[in-house]
Amino acid sequence: QVQLVESGGGLVQAGGSLRLSCAASGRTFSAGTMGWFRQAPGKEREFVAAISRSGGNTDYSDSVSGRFTISRDNTKNTVYLQMNSLKPEDTAVYYCAARSGLLLRTETYEYNYWGQGTQVTVSS
Repeated sequence: QVQLVESGGGLVQAGGSLRLSCAASGRTFSAGTMGWFRQAPGKEREFVAAISRSGGNTDYSDSVSGRFTISRDNTKNTVYLQMNSLKPEDTAVYYCAARSGLLLRTETYEYNYWGQGTQVTVSS
């Protein structure tokens, strides 16, 4: 089992920045791909970003590409999501996820473990 705990959410004005963190424990953290997803009220959970085990490969949704950056520190068992130029449409609960496989994936069903989520609210 892998336990994931997110932090760093909050309220920010449009154009501002936040950095989310996800601390992992349990099974060997570096075993696989990590990802961030988000879910806005009344909408399905959607892919935001993913990073490979080594950190050398990343993938982003079109809506955040160029504004968000995913990174990981395997020595600290932590993955980060740096969010810049935030927009009101980025408002959602952000979830950290982990999968046992090594390939980058964008679908929720391909991830085995999930955190409890952290709220990000962007005001206009």
